[in-house]
Amino acid sequence: MARLAASNFGDGRLYIERYVASSRHIEVQIFGDGKGGVVTLGERDCSLQRRHQKVVEEAPAPNLSQSLRRYVHDAAIALARHVNYASAGTVEFVYDVERAEAYFLEMNTRLQVEHPITEELYGVDLVEWMLRQAAGELVLPNQESLVPRGAAIEVRLYAEDAVHDFRPSTGTITAVQWPEGTRVESWVAPGVDVSRYYDPMLAKLITHGESRDIALEKMRAALAETKLWGITNNLSYLDATLSMEAFVAGEVVTSSLSHLAFSPGVVEVIAPGTFTGLQDWPGRLGYWSVGVPPSGPMDDRAHCIVNQIVGNASGAAALECTLTGPTLRFGHDCVIALGGAKMQAMLDGLPVPYWQAIEVRAGQVLSLGEIQGPGMRSYIAVRGGFDAPLYLGARASFALGEFGGPATGILKAGQQLSFAQDFVEGPPAVVSDIPQLTRNWDIAVHYGPHGAPEFFAPDDIDDLFSAEYEVHFNSARTGIRLIGPQPRWTRADGGEAGLHPSNIHDNAYAIGAIDFTGDMPIILGPDGPSLGGFVCPAVVAKDELWKLGQLRPGDKLHFHPVDHVTRKPIKPKSDRLRELPDVVVRRAGDENILVEFGPMAVDFASRLKAHLLMQSLQYEKGLIDCTPGIRSLQIHYNSEVWREDKLLDAISERVAALPSPESVIVPSRIVHLPLSWNDPYTQLAMRKYQELVRPNAPWCPDNIEFIRRINGLSSEAEVQRVLFDASYLVLGLGDVYLGAPVATPLDPRHRLVTTKYNPARTWTPENAVGIGGAYLCVYGMEGPGGYQLVGRTIQMWNRWRKTACFEEPWLLRFFDQIRFFQVSTAELAEAREAFPHGAYPLRIETSTFSLAAHREFLSTHADSITAFKYCQQKAFEIERQRWCDDGLDILVANGAAADSDEAIPVGATPVYASTAGSVWKLETAPGAHVAAGTTILITETMKMEIAVTAPCSGKLLQLRCQPGQVVQAGQLLALIGVT
Repeated sequence: MARLAASNFGDGRLYIERYVASSRHIEVQIFGDGKGGVVTLGERDCSLQRRHQKVVEEAPAPNLSQSLRRYVHDAAIALARHVNYASAGTVEFVYDVERAEAYFLEMNTRLQVEHPITEELYGVDLVEWMLRQAAGELVLPNQESLVPRGAAIEVRLYAEDAVHDFRPSTGTITAVQWPEGTRVESWVAPGVDVSRYYDPMLAKLITHGESRDIALEKMRAALAETKLWGITNNLSYLDATLSMEAFVAGEVVTSSLSHLAFSPGVVEVIAPGTFTGLQDWPGRLGYWSVGVPPSGPMDDRAHCIVNQIVGNASGAAALECTLTGPTLRFGHDCVIALGGAKMQAMLDGLPVPYWQAIEVRAGQVLSLGEIQGPGMRSYIAVRGGFDAPLYLGARASFALGEFGGPATGILKAGQQLSFAQDFVEGPPAVVSDIPQLTRNWDIAVHYGPHGAPEFFAPDDIDDLFSAEYEVHFNSARTGIRLIGPQPRWTRADGGEAGLHPSNIHDNAYAIGAIDFTGDMPIILGPDGPSLGGFVCPAVVAKDELWKLGQLRPGDKLHFHPVDHVTRKPIKPKSDRLRELPDVVVRRAGDENILVEFGPMAVDFASRLKAHLLMQSLQYEKGLIDCTPGIRSLQIHYNSEVWREDKLLDAISERVAALPSPESVIVPSRIVHLPLSWNDPYTQLAMRKYQELVRPNAPWCPDNIEFIRRINGLSSEAEVQRVLFDASYLVLGLGDVYLGAPVATPLDPRHRLVTTKYNPARTWTPENAVGIGGAYLCVYGMEGPGGYQLVGRTIQMWNRWRKTACFEEPWLLRFFDQIRFFQVSTAELAEAREAFPHGAYPLRIETSTFSLAAHREFLSTHADSITAFKYCQQKAFEIERQRWCDDGLDILVANGAAADSDEAIPVGATPVYASTAGSVWKLETAPGAHVAAGTTILITETMKMEIAVTAPCSGKLLQLRCQPGQVVQAGQLLALIGVT
């Protein structure tokens, strides 16, 4: 040792210290005035440590003899007096339990993390003392006046995984619940990102009692009441620590926690699967009017059945697994059930059945592989349900919105799922009515709200109910895209709503609506947008919606119309339920009624009527949502409370009693938003669309140039000028999710009219600004979309925080006015970083909107408005004719896979596509050596990236696909020469 010391440190002398096998960490709190005056405020026991970091502290230190207590106090005071110490400080000792001796360790010349228990014990504020001392105002109290009262305990809440050697945990805090009546010192709140750069401590909880037993009882109650979601933490570990016999007896040493056998009693996500999320039923209701979808299970039937099997209420949160399932380790004994599409299910390597209760023991691992047979989604229920915080009233995961579930959407490896006990209704049950899955589906629908001959040709409706449709690979929870016959349409275009005949003035959708986005039908899923500008000829019947969750790319399906009451097949007649003066009432599925006002045009009088009807109805019992569109109001009702005919009568009565819109003045704030013109993120969205969806689309490669051309403007600078001069009146929220406004300029000379993407984009950046028809939209989040993009702005939705601008999660209100001002890309990035925290000063002016005043403005400027619209219409017609001349008016669905030569050379191993999709990226090139499991290429399916891996090691001989190519399940993609 001397030789090593001399070699490494240049000094061979050795210090020999006594080995303390059983030690306690005792520290004394002192405060000095810098003039030799020192007082002590007792000692603390900080022995409970992991990785030499404190976890639990208490004062006074239990089971210390009075002589030892006096010794450490006196030693601490003597040391501080010797150096005329000023301020708070802590003198630390190692206490040898076996010898009953204490040894000086160090002095911390600062305030310690655990100082609150001393404050609680002595009724003082050490921070106040320090501030008063710095101001020259502090007079130290007499030592005799400092008398401890009872006992105090502090625990440290850490962002760490106690099961895996206290591995640090990072992520976003999504929900916090602190205990009532407990001192809590913390820096975290919902929305806070816990990074890898700092100490893992999230909070300190401090309790005080007349005795140690009372303080401990209070701390246990405080921990039981504390909830922190979003990241793994040591909350359950702290509870286990306080239950140790040694701690209860006050006999812990610094090594005690190394002997603690701890199991958190959670489900650990070893591997998350392709797209696994927590869903409860019926999901998040009541926020459709601001663009929040219900989410919830896509196959609600399987979800409810597996809950029934384990004895839960139907609404209990369960896991929804897509394509391939997760690998989960269970922390304690439980009962589970599997249902839906059958995945290869193994419990500790042994197969387990679907549709029956399964007992799982603590420590066992459940693995779900790929789906074996038809279907798309599988469900895992656990007795009692999975626990998660409520977000807007539900636990359902909304992956695109990054909220719901245990954290921010879908599961990730390393996450932990908590068990709940709130949803047990009875014993596990045996269920015989099991849904049958297929690759050829028959789906019952209700005709309307938009049928023939007003929108579609009669032959189009015949096709809808007779043709075979195929599920497109680019489908997801937002919607199921279909490949089928192209409609003939009865209109040449949608007028001000857009160049394509499918375009209408935005209205609310019903879940299950067959939404024609251009010529491609999409069945709206539970994560779909609430508002949009496309016609919907039919809506899937409520008791058939479960089938949407099991539709898989390549599946075939037929629609058949049924009666609203009897559910028997019918021949569809009218898409209208009732006609009133200047009002049409339409059915939109089982429990939605669409009320349309006035002509199919931008008419603020119609929007005001919808607003007044909404105010009249929205608080009626049994009405779930009242969602206004441009000239409509969709009423979502509970059919167990309202009969359809009774609700129609109520609507008729309220409509008849509406005041004249010209007599109405509504609040209208003027909201000034920064805009990064032609932002790089919007350019990226255009490129991805051109590469992966429709290369020859008329709006590619530049949406702004397309807007210029179709509106007859002289330059792109003119497009920019018009947009920044306009004042956009907000007519709807949630057009593309989460408070996203659909707005139109008050001045018709600022209305830049465009068509929407056909088919829609699969990706749009959050807060992109686009124009579709006569409307402008700010996208509330990433997702699909169809508006022509011009730039990007700040957030419309604040997921976690309330600020001066965000009294609710959504920024804007109906009838607000949006005005843009230009900023650079860098300036917008700074604004976007600051705005959710309330640190970006947004200018908002209070104002009103009067229809009478607006009509007076239109009358004053009628001539120039007419001239502008005439030129605009001419350009519109020229553009449409160009489409016809170039064959761009006919959309060829990108659904057929390219033929590939199936001949496989001798000695070559084939690599096949596991599911239908499009090739997104090639990760290797022919000639490269690949190891088994290496990713060869990536396909995009259901808005998910699916890695195609090498089944064996060898040389990559051939790639039989290219980026952008559509492939089908089982298609040959590559060949590997085995080495």
